[in-house]
Amino acid sequence: MNTVITSTLLGFAVGIIGTGAGGIAAFMLKRPSRRFMGTVLGLAGGLMIAVVCFELLPEAFEMAGLTTGIAGIILGVALVTIIDLLVPDRDFTQRSFRDWGYIRAGIILGLGIAVHNFPEGLAIGSGLAADLRLGLSLALAIGFHNMPEGLAMAMPMMIGGYSKVRVLLATIIAGVPMGFGAFVGMLLGEISPQLVSLCLSFAGGTMLYITCGELIPKSQNVYRGRASAFGIILGIIAGIALSAL
Repeated sequence: MNTVITSTLLGFAVGIIGTGAGGIAAFMLKRPSRRFMGTVLGLAGGLMIAVVCFELLPEAFEMAGLTTGIAGIILGVALVTIIDLLVPDRDFTQRSFRDWGYIRAGIILGLGIAVHNFPEGLAIGSGLAADLRLGLSLALAIGFHNMPEGLAMAMPMMIGGYSKVRVLLATIIAGVPMGFGAFVGMLLGEISPQLVSLCLSFAGGTMLYITCGELIPKSQNVYRGRASAFGIILGIIAGIALSAL
C-alpha cells in the first residue's frame, strides 16, 4: 500500500508542478516569442519520444512479448484519438483564435490537457510497478513536457483578463488527473507482469500520439524556422542520456 501511495503522490506532484510551472512561466514571460515556444515544444516532444521508445516500450516488450505490447499501443492510440474527437482543439497561436475568445480557448486547452494527463499518470504508476528507474525517468520526462502545455493554457487566459491567481489555480487543477492515473497504474501493475506490460504499452501509445500528433506539429506551426527541429533533436539526445543514466 505504501508503494501505491508513493506512486499517487508522485503523479500528483508531477502533474501539478508541471502545468503549474507553465502557468508561473506565463507570468514571467508575458508574451513569449514564437521561436521560444517552438523550441520548447520541440524539446518536450523529442524528450518524450526518446523516453517512450528507449525506456517504456522496450520494458513492456521484455515483460510480456511483442504481441501484448503492440496491442497496448493500438489501444492507447485509439483512446486518445477518441478523446481528441470529443475535445475540440484550439491553439492560441492560430489567427482564428481571436474570433473564438481567449478565455474559452484557454479553458478548452486546459480540459484537453487534464484528460491527457490521466494516461500519462498511468504510465508513471505502471512504470514504477515495473522498475523504479523507469518510473522516475517517465515522471521527469512527463513533468518537463507538461510545462509548455501549462504555458499554452495560461497565455490565452491571461490575455483574456483572468487574474494571475485564477490562471495559476486552473493550471494546477489541469495537472490533478495525473495523480489518479498513477494510482490506477500502480494498482493494475501489482496484479501481474502481463498487465504491467499492457499498461506500459497503452500509456506509450497515448504518449506517442500526443507527441507526434500535437507537440511536434504545434512546434512547427508556432515557428517555421529551424529552432523547433533543433529542439526536437536536443530533446531526443536528452532522453537518450536520461535513459542511459
